[in-house]
Amino acid sequence: MKMSNKGNPRHIAIYVHIPFCKKICFYCGCNSCLLQSTEIVTEYIDAVKKEISMVSGIIEKDRKISMIHFGGGTPNAIPVAFIREIMECISAAFSFIDEPEIAIECHPAYLDFKDIDSLISAQFNRFSLGIQDFNPDVLLGVNREPSAIPLNMLLEYLKSQNQQISVNFDFIYGLPGQTVEGFSDTIKQAAAIRPDRIVTFSYAHVPWLKKHQQILEKKGLPRVEDKMDMFLISREILKDAGYIPIGLDHYVLPDDELNSALMDKTLHRNFQGYCSRRTTGQVYAFGASAISQTEYGYSQNTKEVASYISLIKEGRPAVEKGFMLSRNQIIIRDLITILMCNNHINLNDFADQHNISTDDLKEISGYSERMLSGFISDGMVTLKSGNLMVTDLGSLFIRNIAACFDPEYRPQVNQYSQPV
Repeated sequence: MKMSNKGNPRHIAIYVHIPFCKKICFYCGCNSCLLQSTEIVTEYIDAVKKEISMVSGIIEKDRKISMIHFGGGTPNAIPVAFIREIMECISAAFSFIDEPEIAIECHPAYLDFKDIDSLISAQFNRFSLGIQDFNPDVLLGVNREPSAIPLNMLLEYLKSQNQQISVNFDFIYGLPGQTVEGFSDTIKQAAAIRPDRIVTFSYAHVPWLKKHQQILEKKGLPRVEDKMDMFLISREILKDAGYIPIGLDHYVLPDDELNSALMDKTLHRNFQGYCSRRTTGQVYAFGASAISQTEYGYSQNTKEVASYISLIKEGRPAVEKGFMLSRNQIIIRDLITILMCNNHINLNDFADQHNISTDDLKEISGYSERMLSGFISDGMVTLKSGNLMVTDLGSLFIRNIAACFDPEYRPQVNQYSQPV
């Protein structure tokens, strides 16, 4: 962790994991647990605050927070007072850049106007609302509740408090009961409400890791072909509605900071999602299962809530596992991140920035022009004098294109969810 003080970016991005949920959605692939008592929440929040204090003592004081993200689980499943306690702890330990992004994931079934007021007063300026689908039958089938307040009213209220607040609507495609027509209607409704960002996540089916997902297999998942159509048609609906595609699953209004970064070819991504170079930072994560991402590697806390609380109470790090990157792996990560975020990279300029030759870059990545020849002939990529551009068609296959630069990539069975 001390080593990260010498790394880049200098800014700090904080992630706080709140694992508690009032009920477990059958599609959930996150580290979450049922909320059973206020006592366990109190112990957990105390542990998170102590972990923040422990880590803040290691981070150099001239470094500033550019981004905070509360994820879960369901952060707003617990009383907002607990969230405010953590924010007060962070504010006491760190300083901030001007206009940092401070975001929270919220289940709209548990969100009311009083909670919104309290969160805004605690500096939150981005709300990510997990809607998943507007069809009540689909939600019932996956054990999720609809929004308690009509979403257009939620958006209007948030904007009435502060026009600078950014609002995400998040959806999942590939769930039982979903059809191409039904999901298209959901996305049309979302576009009509006009949130700042709309996200369409592909349902990640990993029943070998998350046993409750086996319930969805019994209900019947959509065909792969239908799932692909949900993705493609919703993409066209959102583009026609004036939204700009960011990566594979995000869509933003033209005046969004992410679109400005995309136009400048400076769009970035860390473990908290897409961001601009202004708001990105090395990620310091707190809570059970939370993953930190520094320039030099990754570390993950223990996933068990009781174990996490016990370790932090004893004043010990809760880290369960970690991975240190070699210099070559750092270079490859940077290359793939730039390419996947911006659909463009100049290989010669990139090599110069890392003080290596283009030949060295090819050797490190295992890349050869032959590997891209199929993508070029299919109109997915153009390559001239080291300048690699991914076309609109190619952007749909960006993971496959980026894999050409990953010497350690090996397809594996039953370890990860399918791309679509």
